[in-house]
Amino acid sequence: MNVSLNARPRDEHGKGFARKLRAAGRVPVVVYGHGDRTQTLSVDALELEKLLSGISVENTLIDLAVEGGSRARALIREVQMHPFKPEVLHLDLMQVHADERIRLQVPVRVIGTPDGVRNGGGVMDQVLYDLEVECLPGDIPEAVDVDVSALGVGESARVHDVSLPNARILNDADLPIVSILAPTVPVLEAGAEETAGEAGESSRRLHDVAGETT
Repeated sequence: MNVSLNARPRDEHGKGFARKLRAAGRVPVVVYGHGDRTQTLSVDALELEKLLSGISVENTLIDLAVEGGSRARALIREVQMHPFKPEVLHLDLMQVHADERIRLQVPVRVIGTPDGVRNGGGVMDQVLYDLEVECLPGDIPEAVDVDVSALGVGESARVHDVSLPNARILNDADLPIVSILAPTVPVLEAGAEETAGEAGESSRRLHDVAGETT
């Protein structure tokens, strides 16, 4: 997923200048990269808020348009938030190049309802919500899809069960992503449920008779 963000160069630094920027409705930004000159910029706070609300922060490539003609492609590396207000205080970006492989976290997207949940009364336990992926910037996946529909009770979908085109998953191949756990309450067969119901009814009748005789 690619999105764009407009930025302006800034020459001044320090906490005092950062407070003035935020008071003017802008957020200080630092862009760094391997061998690239670190850039100090600012972006419109409302534009940034709108962008952050509609993307996956960990794996969205940003097309940064700097006032004056400069452009860069970057990934978000840190969003510093106000401790008790919904306000971004600072943004760190890492510049990337088309031929440079990068490592990033990609969210797991679970597909389907497990057979063990539908028919076995099991409970789905998602262990991993993100996977670490290495790829070129143009091949960044939106998500890692994990189809769990065939999983029975006691079975798991593991890292080695999924693959991504043009990307390498770096997590331990044997790690479970999703597991189907046995039900905590035993599932009774239909006949057993009827027997249990009849036993309960008989117990209530005996209790009523005992009450009448006393």
